[in-house]
Amino acid sequence: MANILDIENLRVTFPTDDGEVHAVDNLSLSLSAGETVAIVGESGSGKTVTSLSVMGLHNPNSTSLSGHIKVRDGEKIVDVVSASREEVRSLRGRVVSMIFQDPMSSLHPYYKIGNQLGEAYLVHNKGKKAEAKKRVVEMLDLVGIPEPAKRAGEFPHQFSGGMRQRVMIAMALMNTPKILIADEPTGNLDPANSVGIMKLLDRINREGTTVLMATHDSTIVDQMRKRVIELEGGHVIRDQVRGVYGYSG
Repeated sequence: MANILDIENLRVTFPTDDGEVHAVDNLSLSLSAGETVAIVGESGSGKTVTSLSVMGLHNPNSTSLSGHIKVRDGEKIVDVVSASREEVRSLRGRVVSMIFQDPMSSLHPYYKIGNQLGEAYLVHNKGKKAEAKKRVVEMLDLVGIPEPAKRAGEFPHQFSGGMRQRVMIAMALMNTPKILIADEPTGNLDPANSVGIMKLLDRINREGTTVLMATHDSTIVDQMRKRVIELEGGHVIRDQVRGVYGYSG
């Protein structure tokens, strides 16, 4: 199966008053289309930095990247490290999307959920407002939001933590990306909501989306029973396929 993501010798450094911090150091990994992969490690191991690098979200004025991050876009391969900002923006949300750690800080408190999801769709489908409205309801329904047409007209504070996380997943899926990056997707949730989110990510994966999940939650990793990549000091120290695919929680 062809790789959908190849990270080769990635180095990410940040300048500080005490010198450069090597957040990711000579990291290499590959994802095949349709995989679910967990990246695990302690805080500071490079999980989030790697995820943001794939999305092309680091500030070029305060971050130094070297190596390659090759993302497959149909028949074309785009190297996020060397590509233009326009090329990377074209990938973001359409080919690769990300669910961030804290949905409340990622959702604008003063805009209705439907408007925010619709904007995510219109980034890659300009002028198609009627399609965007329909897509919003479809995606809220997909992620298990009850009465999706009604809830689209509500604000983030009217949603529980688990529901806000589902909204963020819906936003990430608005343009049917090939790769979904989930950064600590259950970090702020209670156990019951965590199980629901993991089952949802498993279903999304079974429907064809490659899932890359950064987490420090060993319980979730044990229940995933899939491929696990462990980082330490910004590089891979273990890459293990657990053999049985499918979330068991």
